Amino acid sequence: MKTSTQINSLPIISILDGNQVGKVKSLVINPDKGSVDFLMIDHEEFQVSVKAIPFKKVVGIGEYAVTIDSENAVIDLNEIPIANQLVNKKIKITGTKVMTRKGELIGEAIEYFIDQETGHILGMQLKLTDKEVALPSESVVTFGKDIIIVKEDAASYFLNSVEELEGKNVTDELAEAYSDSSAVTVAEDEEITSLKEKQIELLIGKKLTKDIYDKEGVLLFSEGTYLTAEQIQKAQAEGPSIVVELSMNVEA
Repeated sequence: MKTSTQINSLPIISILDGNQVGKVKSLVINPDKGSVDFLMIDHEEFQVSVKAIPFKKVVGIGEYAVTIDSENAVIDLNEIPIANQLVNKKIKITGTKVMTRKGELIGEAIEYFIDQETGHILGMQLKLTDKEVALPSESVVTFGKDIIIVKEDAASYFLNSVEELEGKNVTDELAEAYSDSSAVTVAEDEEITSLKEKQIELLIGKKLTKDIYDKEGVLLFSEGTYLTAEQIQKAQAEGPSIVVELSMNVEA
């Protein structure tokens, strides 16, 4: 689970070549699905056109960066009408008043929380008159530009801590993950294989300029090592962040 603040301004890194394609400028919300569908890109070369990354193309969101397979994940919003429509709706959640269907003002949304794997909005942090609470997205009727409409009994959904939002969705996420696992296509497998082969092609024989460690702090490769195919495959098995680390620390 990530907050919108944790994602905004993160560098966007291409795993294929280790290049930074920009920074996250803003999150594009789909009010009908209750999800973040695109990440807007801030880059000096994109001043004329508006570029974004579909959330489904995001490999991971860490503390340091958002990772994508390659720059091919970047799209021009002007060429995707549906995406452009979402941007023009200007749904931001943070700073928006929250009201029930009956017209009772509850408070103001001061933050929202996202499942970093799916983009689904798990809930919001609300500022009430006397306290702050977390409100699961299942109580939301409409994410509007000016007002967020919630169910009449929204108060019964209040949680004392935002951490409870993540726990509340564990069962649903497990069920969805089980369902999705049976839907992986051969085409997707081939795309991943092709990407890994390109990574090996780009990195093989390159000299490391620093020591590379795994997530547990164990040394994987020493500075000065000339990378072999087997070592690159080992890095790929460790995860995208290790491949990015390799890509950014080799001699050109």
